[in-house]
Amino acid sequence: MTGFEAMEIEEREEGRKAGEEELTIEQIFESKEVPSWGQQLTIRSVVVSALLGFLFTFIVMKLNVSTGIIPSLNVAAGLLGFFFVKSWTTVLSKFGISSRPFTRQENTVIQTCVVASSGIAFSSGYASYILGMTSKVADQGEALGNTGNNVKELHFLWMLIFVSVVSFVGLFSIVPLRKIMILDYKLTYPSGTATAYLINSFHTPKGAKLAKKQVAKLFKWFSISFVWAFFQWFFTASDNCGFTAFPTFGLQAFKYRFYFDFSSTYVGVGMICPYLINLSMLLGSVISWGVMWPLIEQKKGIWYGADLSSNSLRGLQGYKVFIAIAMILGDGLFHFVVVLVKTIFNICRTFKSKNSKKEIIPVTGDASSRNTTENFMSYDDQRRTQFFLKDQIPMKVAAIGYLVLAILAIIAVPIIFHQLKWYHIVVIYTIAPILAFCNSYGCGLTDWSLASSYGKLAIFVFGAWVGLNNGGVVAGLAACGVMMSIVSTASDLMQDFKTGYLTLASPRSMFFSQIIGTALGCVLSPFVFWFFFYKAFPTLGQSDSAYPAPFGLLYRGIALISIEGTSALPKNCLTLSISFFLLAIVLNLIREVLMHYKIQAYKYVPSAMAMAIPFYLGGYFTIDMCVGSLIKFLWEKKNKAEADAFVPAMASGMICGDSLWGMPTAILSLANVKPPLCMKFLSRAANAKVDGFLQG
Repeated sequence: MTGFEAMEIEEREEGRKAGEEELTIEQIFESKEVPSWGQQLTIRSVVVSALLGFLFTFIVMKLNVSTGIIPSLNVAAGLLGFFFVKSWTTVLSKFGISSRPFTRQENTVIQTCVVASSGIAFSSGYASYILGMTSKVADQGEALGNTGNNVKELHFLWMLIFVSVVSFVGLFSIVPLRKIMILDYKLTYPSGTATAYLINSFHTPKGAKLAKKQVAKLFKWFSISFVWAFFQWFFTASDNCGFTAFPTFGLQAFKYRFYFDFSSTYVGVGMICPYLINLSMLLGSVISWGVMWPLIEQKKGIWYGADLSSNSLRGLQGYKVFIAIAMILGDGLFHFVVVLVKTIFNICRTFKSKNSKKEIIPVTGDASSRNTTENFMSYDDQRRTQFFLKDQIPMKVAAIGYLVLAILAIIAVPIIFHQLKWYHIVVIYTIAPILAFCNSYGCGLTDWSLASSYGKLAIFVFGAWVGLNNGGVVAGLAACGVMMSIVSTASDLMQDFKTGYLTLASPRSMFFSQIIGTALGCVLSPFVFWFFFYKAFPTLGQSDSAYPAPFGLLYRGIALISIEGTSALPKNCLTLSISFFLLAIVLNLIREVLMHYKIQAYKYVPSAMAMAIPFYLGGYFTIDMCVGSLIKFLWEKKNKAEADAFVPAMASGMICGDSLWGMPTAILSLANVKPPLCMKFLSRAANAKVDGFLQG
């Protein structure tokens, strides 16, 4: 039970004692007028969305180039949107200027716009499939795939055009199905539902007080995190300096990437992520860097050449990359099949059911109409359905929009990537609506978007279709981007439709806020990546960099497999990869069986996807995230209701503060301003040599 639910129950108990009628959410808000869709989409909501969109884009991009683990930022978006507009109206009132009341519908529009904007930072692939096209990443692999046709250097203009061309199509692909998804199939979309309840709580008297406390907590930890990041900067004059190089568990453990790097970002991420995910990553770190890589290193000269560079995929790096890819593919393939089967089964069952459609009673203020039976909707559902169906988005608009944008992409994408032909894009846009539906439906059932899995599938199909000599690596990665953009934005839009359904926000205002947010993201994402990361940090994308962007090499590795086969892998790498591919499937199968039979042990089956991530990066960030889990665990033990209410705010503050410091860091780096100190740790023997050198 969350803190909000506990407080709601407490309020209801007090109401019963006073002999008052227990009210539902929509009965509480019944006296408040629901603004038209145009009034929900205000100028101030767009301004606030743009400001928060920039901050959140920077956060997501930093997480992308660090580890690739992106927590849900919906709560922070809703919370900060509430805070900024409330502050706006409060300041204006101080000067005697009246302003339009801030409603939950406008709050929902802001949250939708911000999440749409920052979502482009993920689906645009600047730290994954786009970065994987560059020679910087290609040089870490084999010369076979490092040819002119299979490499494309980044440029701000084509990156901006590409993301603008492909990012809007997904919105039009799924809009006609919103009634089926939300009303007919009654899909839950857990993240969208949770965000809606949070926003509803903000705008009730009790919720407003709680939101004020949450915002205070968020900005307290925002300030602490920002100041701590600023303090750490002074000790990072060169590579491997500062608190990020602190050998917490000793120098030998540090060599194998086991240490606490004092990152408040990943402590905060760990507080948001489920315990199972954090512990699964820790398990993956122990298996890989604690056991496997030290053992494989002993086979140097036997399993792989002793004279290979540390970044060669024919050496130890090959085991790290391809075993991680195998686990990710195994996990993604399993979820793809399971969600597809569940989707088909539920659709068939719905169509066969004679009682799937229920009669809707007209909504009135008469309390008698609020009584429900098993054959009728509740008052809340009636009211929500009425407003959800009020502002229709015509099917013709969606169809024309999809067709026009598809034609634009068919023309533009082959110009940007000459390795892809127009007929490749036609094939993608023909099957994309089906995959977008499957992903949106599966996300509604499980809260799990498989956009990256569909993207990897596109890499295999189009990489093999084009072939190595014709630039199959770049073609596969570009096709991945087109596919991911469609299925990712489609599922995000449906999540937001669910939030809007539960807050009475108009579908039309939600759709236009998605378009505005997507437009902002198409500008902000390439801008933030290009100027604050790619240009500011020349070592970005390299495994020993502060920003290794691990998925760049992983996605390129998948593309190489699709066109080259497995002959280039080091000895026993294929066997180990197949073993871990099967392990991922077995773990997921065990979890599904335990869940089917309602055996609680399913909660302790590790996540294969989470285990795979540290195989390449190491365990340092998993230590941070487990510290975040420990903080959350102890807080819940002390006061669970308080923890449920304030952990997301505290975690969001830690992530925002540390990430915001990244902007001045990038600016200082571009201005060639370096920190004054270097804090580095040496063994006793190394220290003696340094002392001797200095004295000599």
